[in-house]
Amino acid sequence: MNQASAPPKNGRRRHDREIIALAVPAFGALVAEPLFVMVDSAVVGHLGTPQLAGLGIAAALLMTAVSIFVFLAYATTAAVARRVGAGDLPAAIRQGMDGIWLALLLGAAVVAAALPAAPWLVDVFGASDTAAPYAITYLRISVLGIPAMLVVLAATGVLRGLQDTRTPLYVAIGGFTANAILNVSLVYGAGLGIAGSAWGTVIAQAAMAAAYLFVVVRGARKHGASLRPDAAGIRASARAGVPLLIRTLSLRAVLMIATAVAARLGDVDIAAHQIILSLWSLTAFALDAIAIAGQAIIGRYLGAGDEKGAREACRRMVEWGIGCGIVLGALIVLARPLFIPLFTSDPSVKDALLPALLVVAVSQPIAGVVFVLDGVLMGAGDGRYLAWAMLVTLAVFAPVALLVPTLGGGLTALWWAMTLMMAVRLITLWVRTRSGRWIVTGATR
Repeated sequence: MNQASAPPKNGRRRHDREIIALAVPAFGALVAEPLFVMVDSAVVGHLGTPQLAGLGIAAALLMTAVSIFVFLAYATTAAVARRVGAGDLPAAIRQGMDGIWLALLLGAAVVAAALPAAPWLVDVFGASDTAAPYAITYLRISVLGIPAMLVVLAATGVLRGLQDTRTPLYVAIGGFTANAILNVSLVYGAGLGIAGSAWGTVIAQAAMAAAYLFVVVRGARKHGASLRPDAAGIRASARAGVPLLIRTLSLRAVLMIATAVAARLGDVDIAAHQIILSLWSLTAFALDAIAIAGQAIIGRYLGAGDEKGAREACRRMVEWGIGCGIVLGALIVLARPLFIPLFTSDPSVKDALLPALLVVAVSQPIAGVVFVLDGVLMGAGDGRYLAWAMLVTLAVFAPVALLVPTLGGGLTALWWAMTLMMAVRLITLWVRTRSGRWIVTGATR
C-alpha cells in the first residue's frame, strides 16, 4: 500500500459488497472440505478402534498430498482474474483449462507413486500392526480420488478467478452430502467396512470434479475457448505454481516443527497443542475466506489496469482483516469456558491450554492482516516474493521453536514462537505491499 488517502465512503461500500459476496461463500466451501474427513471418521469409528486408527493415518497422508497442491487453486485464481479484468473471457477460461490439465497430470503421477508405496508410507507414519492393514486399504482406494481432488482445486481457482465463489459452495455442499450417504450405505448397507468408506469418498470426489468440469466446459463452449491440452500453457501454469508450492511446503514445515516441539514437551503439552491447533485452523478458514476474495478482486483490478482500485481494495481488505482478527480473538477468550470441555476434561491439559490460548487470541489481528496480504500478493501473481518471504519466516521460526524445550516456557512459549512467525510474515508482506512492486497491471504478469 502507499500513502494515498483512504477511498471515499461509497468506494469502501463497493469494496465491502465485493468482499462479502466472495468471502462468505468461500468460507462455506472451506468449512465443507474438512467435513469429509469428519464424516468418514464418524462412520468408520463405529467399526472399531483399529479401523479408526488406520483411517487417521491414511487421512493424514491424503490431506498432506492435497494441501501440497493447493497452488493449483491459488495460481489459477490470479491468472484467470487478470484476464477477466482485461475483458478477455475466452483467454481466462483457456488459462483455467491449462490449470485443470496440469491437475490431471499431477494427479496421475501421485496415483502411480502412491499405490505401490502405500505400505511403506503407512509404516513411516508408525502404524501399529492392527491398524496398518486398514490404513493401507483406505489409502490405496482413496488415492484413486486424488486426480479428482486436484481437478476440484484447479477448477475452484477458475471459478474464483471468474468472481464466482457460490458454485464452489454448492458443489462442496453436494459433495459433503453425497459422501455422507455413500459412506453409510457402503460401509454398513453393503458391508464393505473401511473400504466402503474409501470408495464412498472417491465417488463423491469424482462427482464434484464432474460438476466443476461441466460448469467450466459449458463456459468454454459459450465463449469459444479451446478445451484441448496446450503444452505451453500447462508449462506456464506449472512455472507459476512452483513458488507457491515452495511457500506451502515452508508453511507445512512450520506446523510440523511446532508439533514436533510440542511432542518433546510431553503428553500433556502435545494434547493441549492439538486442541489449540484445531482451533487455530478453524479461525484460519474465516481469515482465508477474505484472502480468497482478495485473490479474485486484486487480480481483476490489475488485469483491468486499475492500479488505484487495486490499492483501495487492498487497504479495505486489510481493515477487514484487522476487524475480523479482533472479533475472532475476543470470541476465543469469551467462548473458552464453552469449547474447552468439548475437547478435554483433564485438569493438567486445561492448565497447559489456557495461557497458550490467550496468546493465540492476542495474535488474531496479526493473523488477519497476514492472511489478507497473502491473498493480495497471490492475486497479484507475486508468488516468487511469497516463496522467499516464507523461507525467511521458516529460517527465523525454526531455531526459536527448537530452543523452547531447552529454555523453558512450555506450550505458552511455543505459541509465542508461533506468534513471532506470524509477525515475521506480517513484516515481510507489509514491506512488499508498501513498496508497490506487486502492482503489475495487464492480462499477464
